[in-house]
Amino acid sequence: MHKRKLGNSNLEVSALGLGCMGMSFGYGPPADKKEMISLIRTAVERGITFFDTAEVYGPFTNEELVGEALAPLRDQVVIATKFGFKPDPNGAPRWSGLDSSPDHIKQVAEASLKRLKTDVIDLFYQHRVDPNVPIEDTAGAVKDLIQQGKVKHFGLSEAGVQTIRRAHKVQPVTALQSEYSLWWREPEAEVIPTLEELGIGFVPFSPLGKGFLTGKIGQDTQFDKTDFRNVVPRFTPENRKTNQALVDLIGTFAQQKKATPAQIALAWLLAQKPWIVPIPGTTKLHRLEENLAATTVELTPEDLRQLESAASKIPLQGARYPEELQKLVGR
Repeated sequence: MHKRKLGNSNLEVSALGLGCMGMSFGYGPPADKKEMISLIRTAVERGITFFDTAEVYGPFTNEELVGEALAPLRDQVVIATKFGFKPDPNGAPRWSGLDSSPDHIKQVAEASLKRLKTDVIDLFYQHRVDPNVPIEDTAGAVKDLIQQGKVKHFGLSEAGVQTIRRAHKVQPVTALQSEYSLWWREPEAEVIPTLEELGIGFVPFSPLGKGFLTGKIGQDTQFDKTDFRNVVPRFTPENRKTNQALVDLIGTFAQQKKATPAQIALAWLLAQKPWIVPIPGTTKLHRLEENLAATTVELTPEDLRQLESAASKIPLQGARYPEELQKLVGR
């Protein structure tokens, strides 16, 4: 597995990371814990060194899973987690808004360190920008944690370019995590040029469009009642029907390259910039193997030109988030 550096930082990680959220949260019932520990450890054996979690996933159970799985391998891996959501005051397993106040960030860091069974968080992201707390205060709190040796690197998730610039002046931002794929290319307009200018790495989540770009989700696919995709406008049956044209296009390229649609989608991302590290998630070993093989798929400049030219002519339907979640991004 090739390694990549996230921007100008000295944080070197495998070219593909592993998003762990879906093992505990978001896409139906949690997977079997023992099986997921085994999968995470197999990922390390296969060369993955970059693992992504957050306190909100579960909540808390995903960090515990990742911590237990990676404890024996801690010196071989980079663990990223996130702060910024406010727990429900009644103790219910849900969240009530945002909280990136410095005191809260420091409390979250202490709790995450315990759950992750580690003495340092490699990459600590603000999960969503908190409009009630100046980003300078948030960045300053993480800077304090870095000076105390509890955190190594500061990241942002789904932040807008002005926020990125302001934060970066206080504490250099190592990575931005946001959605980016052939299905969601908005970051190309402003975000990616800003990251390039400032020397910040980019960690695309949902690089396979929450599973859609694998070609395994059709108009008639039924999701579990607890699956987040049930409330995503892009995943209504009629929008899936329209958006299938993009999947068909990727499938055609996959046949030419003797690859799978997922491998083409990941190879396309890897070809965009040398400091982009996608983090596809999975709960299945065969999918992990499939994703890893994407790092050996070579797309020539002409392949990329043809793929992008054809993709740009396909009209895509549906917002990527329901309205209340869309308000939290790009600030």
